[in-house]
Amino acid sequence: MDLSLVLHSGDPILQSVFGLLVLMSIVSWVVIVARSRLLWVMKRHQQRFMSQFWEASDWQVALNLAAKNQSPAAKLATTGAAGLQHYRAHEGRGLAKAVSLDDYLVRQLRTGLSQETAKMERGLTWLATTGSVAPFIGLFGTVWGIYNALVGIAASGNASLATVAGPIGEALVATAAGLAVAIPAVVAYNAFIRANRRFGQELDGFTHDLHAQLLSEAP
Repeated sequence: MDLSLVLHSGDPILQSVFGLLVLMSIVSWVVIVARSRLLWVMKRHQQRFMSQFWEASDWQVALNLAAKNQSPAAKLATTGAAGLQHYRAHEGRGLAKAVSLDDYLVRQLRTGLSQETAKMERGLTWLATTGSVAPFIGLFGTVWGIYNALVGIAASGNASLATVAGPIGEALVATAAGLAVAIPAVVAYNAFIRANRRFGQELDGFTHDLHAQLLSEAP
C-alpha cells in the first residue's frame, strides 16, 4: 500500500494524525540517539575518573582530576569539596552550630546526587508518554478513517468487498503507524531505566565512599 496515497486522499484530521505520529517518532529517535550517546560518554568518563580519583597521591591531586572531568562522579567530588571548604570557612558561626560536618556533607552530597540523577532522566518522560499515547493516536486515526470510509460507501450505495476493503485497509494503517512509533519508544525507555538504575547504584556507592573521604580530610 502506498502511504503517500493515504495521506493525500485522507481528510485534514487523518493527515494531522499521521503528521503528529511522524513528529513524535522523530523526537523520540532524537532522544534515543542523544541519550544513548550521553550514557556511553558518561560511563566511559566516569570509569576512568573513579579509577584515577582513588589512585591519586593526595586529596589535592584528586580534586584537580575532578575539576578536569565532566562525569557525574567528578561533579559530586567537586560539590563535596566545596561543601567541606564552605563549612570550614563558617566554622564557629551559625552554620557550625546548626549542624555537624557529617550532616552538612550528607545534605550537600544528597543534593548533588539528586541533581545528577535528574540529568540522567531527561528525555525519559517523552519516551514514556510516546509509548503510552501513540497507539491511541493511531487508533483514533483508524476509527476516523473507517467512519469516513463507511460514510462514503453509504453515499455511493456500493458495498461490495472491493469497495469496502480499500478505504478500511488504508484507515488501519494509522494503527500500525501508532505501534511503529510506540514500540521503539517503550523499548528504549525500559533500556534507559535499567542503565540509569545501574549507573545510579554505582554513583551512590561512590558518594558514600566520598563522604567518608571528606570526613577524613576534615581537621
